[in-house]
Amino acid sequence: MKPTTRPELDLGSHLVPGLAAVALFAVMAGAFLTAQFPEPQGFPADANVTASIGYAMFNLDFGSVPAESFLVAFLVIAIALDAALDGAIILARREDDGKTVSLLTDGGRELKRTVFGDDTESEPDIDADEDAGASGGDR
Repeated sequence: MKPTTRPELDLGSHLVPGLAAVALFAVMAGAFLTAQFPEPQGFPADANVTASIGYAMFNLDFGSVPAESFLVAFLVIAIALDAALDGAIILARREDDGKTVSLLTDGGRELKRTVFGDDTESEPDIDADEDAGASGGDR
């Protein structure tokens, strides 16, 4: 039976990133603990921030709160969320051999042929029936 040994400190490639993380934590903690903030001011009780942002979007001076800074933040967040949504759509697209594969455009027929084989040709083609009706049938 082999005796149990104590864990050993690995001073390999993990030492530098670990020390950098500890140093970054110390700098950030020092910055947060020594920062001085003014007293919070808030808005008046009858102020409507939402309406002020809406007025600022249409360049109207009816708002009770100066909302240009809110408007900039609102637009930056909207652009960031739009970029994230576009990126998610691009990443969600599947590609096979350089062409985009979409299972919804053909109603799943290609998936059905792949799963069940090529013997599904005996089913009537719905698109062909619709084309015949549109070209002068009795519909």
